[in-house]
Amino acid sequence: MAPPSLPKPLGRLPADGHPHRTAVFGLPPELPSVGLARRNVRELLSAWGTDTEACDNAVLVTSELVTNALTHTVSERIICRLRSDGHSLHLEVEDQKRCPTIPAQRTAGPDEQGGRGLMLVGMLSSDWGMRDTAHGSGRVVWAVLPACPIPSPQSPEPRELAPAELVPATQLVPATHLTRPAPHSAEGSLPHGTAARP
Repeated sequence: MAPPSLPKPLGRLPADGHPHRTAVFGLPPELPSVGLARRNVRELLSAWGTDTEACDNAVLVTSELVTNALTHTVSERIICRLRSDGHSLHLEVEDQKRCPTIPAQRTAGPDEQGGRGLMLVGMLSSDWGMRDTAHGSGRVVWAVLPACPIPSPQSPEPRELAPAELVPATQLVPATHLTRPAPHSAEGSLPHGTAARP
């Protein structure tokens, strides 16, 4: 069982003014690797100056992809790759031993504990998919997310409200003069012990 490797940033100079950054790290095929993957992705994206919401989304997507690799494959190592070009984040999770099924979204029942991972990946990603590795029986599941959150549709500016009409103080009714009807029941007795009439 291989120990986890530390992220290795592989930066390069950008041609378009946005920094292009890449990092790769390996994980052992154990459940604690999911938390380690989340932590590594958060630290890397924070160091790259990625928007908080985009970072949170990338952490969740990475968590789901690593969980799927652990759950549905028999790998000795899982490889995570991140790339950022300033506009989008590219996440990849590679396993070594392909299972016979292909990753696909499914509809989970309301009481099921799992089955929503790829639905979340699809909702948070602008694109995602799967490819076989070139060097073996492994598989790479990838996702592309916006590096900055997609702005939500702007609601129209609120109209300015007309000033309220002021009522002279002499026309105000003191609250002590307001009366409310006494509570009563359709059956039974009224307040103060009076019997209800049919």
